[in-house]
Amino acid sequence: MTKMAMKNSSIKKHKILTILKILCLMVTLVGSIICIGSLRTGATGMDANPGQEANDNNDPTAEEERDTTPFSFDIDLDTTADTGTLSGTLQIVLLLTVLSLAPSILIMLTSFTRIIIVLHFVRQALGTATAPPNQVLVGLALFLTIFIMSPVFSQVYNDAIVPMQEETITSKEALEAGVKPLRTFMLDNMNKKDLKLMIEISGAEVTESYDEIPTTTIIPAFIMSELRAAFIIGFLVYIPFIVIDMVVASTLMSMGMMMLPPTTISAPFKILLFILADGWSLVIGNLVQTFHL
Repeated sequence: MTKMAMKNSSIKKHKILTILKILCLMVTLVGSIICIGSLRTGATGMDANPGQEANDNNDPTAEEERDTTPFSFDIDLDTTADTGTLSGTLQIVLLLTVLSLAPSILIMLTSFTRIIIVLHFVRQALGTATAPPNQVLVGLALFLTIFIMSPVFSQVYNDAIVPMQEETITSKEALEAGVKPLRTFMLDNMNKKDLKLMIEISGAEVTESYDEIPTTTIIPAFIMSELRAAFIIGFLVYIPFIVIDMVVASTLMSMGMMMLPPTTISAPFKILLFILADGWSLVIGNLVQTFHL
C-alpha cells in the first residue's frame, strides 16, 4: 500500500508539473503577442502625420475606426520583380537560414577540416592531452582558414553580394556567382581520384569541362580529399615522435626499469625537440602551403 501511495503521489506531481509548464508556455506566448502589438502600435503612431493625429483626436469616429481595426501583419513576399530584389522579411529569413548553415559551410567547404585534424595530430604526437586546449586549436584553425580563404571570400563579395545589393543581377545569378569561386577552390585542392569516384557513383555525365559537374558531387569529393591529405600529414608528423618513444622505451628496458612508463620520460624530450625545430612554424607554414591559393 505504501508503494502504491508513493506511485500515485509521483504521478500527481508529474501531472501538476506538466500543467504548470503548459501555463508558463501560454503566458509566454500571450506576453510575446502583447509586446509585438505594442511595438507595432508605437511604430504606427510615430509614422503618422502630427496634424492628422490632432484632427483624429477631435473626431470621435476616427477613434472608433482605430479601435475597431483588427490586428494584422502586412508581409510582402514579392519576388517577381524584374530586378530580382527581395523584400526585407524574406531577406531576414534567408539570412537566418545562411547563419544556421554557416558552421557546416565553414567546416566542409573551406580549409578548416584539414587544418584542425593536423593540429589534433600534432597535439597527440607531442603527448600533451590538453595543451594546447581545444579552444586554442579551434581558434587557430579558424583564423588560418580566414587567411587562406580571404581571396575566395573577397571574390564572392565582389562578384555576388555587391551586384545583388546594387540590383544589377538577380538573386539566382548572385547565387551562381557566389558558388563559382568556392567550386574553383575545391577543384584546385582536391584529389582527382576522389572526384572521379563521386562522378561514377552519382552517374553524372562529364564530357568537356568541370563546369558540367554538379556542386553536390564536388562537395563530398572535396571532403574525402581533405580527410586523406590531413591523415597523410598527420602520419608524417608522428614519425619523429615515434622514434623518440622507441629510443626511450629501449633505454628503459635495457636499464631494467620495466614499471616506469616510457611516455613519462619521452614527453619532455618530444617537447624539447619540437621547440628546437621551431615546430609550430614548420607545421603551420607547410600546412598553409599545401593549399593552392
